Amino acid sequence: MKKVLVSGATGFIGNYVLTELLKQQNIQIIATSAQAEKASSFAWFKQVSYKPFNLSDFSDKTNYYDFFERPDAFIHLAWEGLPNYKASFHTEVNYPRHAAFIKNMIHYGLKDITITGTCFEYGMQQGQLTESMEAKPDNVYAVAKNKLREEIQEYSKEKDTFFKWVRLFYMYGKGQNPNSLIPQLEKALLNKEPCFNMSGGEQIRDYLPVEQVAQYITKIALQNSVTGIINCSSNEPISVLHFIQKYLAQKNKTISLNTGFYPYSDYEPMSFWGDNSKLKKIIT
Repeated sequence: MKKVLVSGATGFIGNYVLTELLKQQNIQIIATSAQAEKASSFAWFKQVSYKPFNLSDFSDKTNYYDFFERPDAFIHLAWEGLPNYKASFHTEVNYPRHAAFIKNMIHYGLKDITITGTCFEYGMQQGQLTESMEAKPDNVYAVAKNKLREEIQEYSKEKDTFFKWVRLFYMYGKGQNPNSLIPQLEKALLNKEPCFNMSGGEQIRDYLPVEQVAQYITKIALQNSVTGIINCSSNEPISVLHFIQKYLAQKNKTISLNTGFYPYSDYEPMSFWGDNSKLKKIIT
């Protein structure tokens, strides 16, 4: 029986990863988050061992590997303060305490760690993004994530620990932040608004439904043949406008799209998608 710890259990991705893990054979799940009351509302709650923990309470005097029942593998999804990508909180607070917590786990015996990163670590580089490319983070959130990757990757080598860093691209699904693209579109449809205000829609992106992202994270975490940085992406570039049109067609819904209403963001390039060659070695 393999024991797997999942942090960020009550987050958007965490809920789906736990649901996916429960489908696996011979897996015992320990889940953690800072929101115990919210956790109790999820369908998976009574099927896992739930241990509430707030990273702001971290103490280097505590053996967290023992506290979390000595897991065989750890899927670290937790990260606070999103979607504010420019807040100094990410580098000043999140990065050091996440690094200290994960290193504590490894120091006391953890031998298998999977952590979610972000495609923003590639910075303003355009086109197909591969894991071998140099990281050039261009916003505070990405800088913090990349610093965490560098520190834990090096520490994992020292401690002979399997290290997998999952760079997430764009995802969508139920439970997503209400300010994200699809929830905003669904809100406009629900309110029967005459049009949906959006950017020009010419950006090229890489989208996956969150259920599929959860499947990929689970498969990545439960194997050790492919390690290091792994893009969690479709390798299928699509414009934001085409993505919205395709989504509406699948839902059999219509709304006038008011393109050009919002400016393009200044923290991401116009055109990028992820090469998923490493991912394919795991999922096929």
